[in-house]
Amino acid sequence: MKVVLLVVGKTDSGSWDRALDDYTGRLKHYIPFETEVIPDVKNVKNMTELQQKEQEGRLILKSLQGGDCCILLDERGKEYTSKQFASYIDKKMQAVPGRLVFVTGGPYGFSDDVYARASERLSLSKMTFSHQMIRPIFIEQLYRAMTILRGEPYHHE
Repeated sequence: MKVVLLVVGKTDSGSWDRALDDYTGRLKHYIPFETEVIPDVKNVKNMTELQQKEQEGRLILKSLQGGDCCILLDERGKEYTSKQFASYIDKKMQAVPGRLVFVTGGPYGFSDDVYARASERLSLSKMTFSHQMIRPIFIEQLYRAMTILRGEPYHHE
């Protein structure tokens, strides 16, 4: 199984990029992992929120492969503790033969078509984070899950 974080748009801060690189490097010792970046939609100032979500949605759907298990990082998704998330990932590693794709949307969320394609929704917090900030938070939690599964001391009770 390969884990993919599919994101809309590049980060605009070197500090986010450094955090992403750090945790991605750590994570690759445990599982095949990559971040795929979908280009930002152009001319958003001339679009409604719905038009922007639909255009981003088309790009997201185009990036998914037929056998992908697609999980949206969505504020209305299921919440887990770090230990519960580790158990969730462990179950997915046993059940998903192909790619496990976690998707972050743009600033207005996902189109209806993306919601329809997704297998599940996962929330990392009841709080709202920028779509740039959620990337290192998610990758760190995935890394933490792997260390929990291996019984390593990164996670403290």
